[in-house]
Amino acid sequence: MTENNAVLLTIEDTIATVTLNRPEAMNAFNQDSYHGLMETAQKIKETPEIRCVIMTGAGGRAFSAGMDLKMIAGGGSGSSAVMAKVRTGFDRLYGLKSIFTMYEELATPVIAAINGYCFGAGFELSLCCDIRMCAEHAMFSLPEMPLGVVPDLGSTQRLPRIIGTGYAKELIITGRRINAQEALRINLVNHVYPKDQLLPEARKLAEEIAKLNPRHCEAAKRAVNMSMSTPLDWGLRLETDICIGAGSGQSFSEEAKKFLKNK
Repeated sequence: MTENNAVLLTIEDTIATVTLNRPEAMNAFNQDSYHGLMETAQKIKETPEIRCVIMTGAGGRAFSAGMDLKMIAGGGSGSSAVMAKVRTGFDRLYGLKSIFTMYEELATPVIAAINGYCFGAGFELSLCCDIRMCAEHAMFSLPEMPLGVVPDLGSTQRLPRIIGTGYAKELIITGRRINAQEALRINLVNHVYPKDQLLPEARKLAEEIAKLNPRHCEAAKRAVNMSMSTPLDWGLRLETDICIGAGSGQSFSEEAKKFLKNK
């Protein structure tokens, strides 16, 4: 288990569980949360025994309610180590985005088990997960626009790739809330379960994934991720290269590495 109490990491057999752990604040993100997410992603990356990751929120009411308003009011100027790693303006904001991206780029598949409110930055973090499932009482929203802020932690880029531009623009511009069934209808989540079945079902899926060859899982995940930002002709080449690389025990073939270096 990690030392940062805002984000807990537990590892059981080959499955890691990342728990956003500020239930008193509906798991809203403060500086400790960002630091904990960064520390946890690095720990998972350095632990090759982990074959699958489940991400969820503590307390049963929320996955995450988004950014902690106290952090916003304070301007994010505290002494947390994560804020010391980035400067102000573009660099600071892009640094926060990069923490979320760490989960998208993990070699292991990540399952988001969304057990309640999933708002703002919490919503944007869930978009970095490979598979999203939620409880029947889950609610989703990007409330930034009605508050006078453009969503800025990746949702304008990731959400259209997941649900299409029309639905994405509607959710982003209006900031309206949608429930679990609507999220399922627009393909934001893969599955909806009763509250008490969510984590057991996430665990069941994680166990299924954990039985697979980890190199092949990594290769498939990277190939699909690249399809979202690569023209089809290059995507087909990369798929071939990645699969050849996985078969030889490498994440990428030399051809793919050359392309990615110049991309």
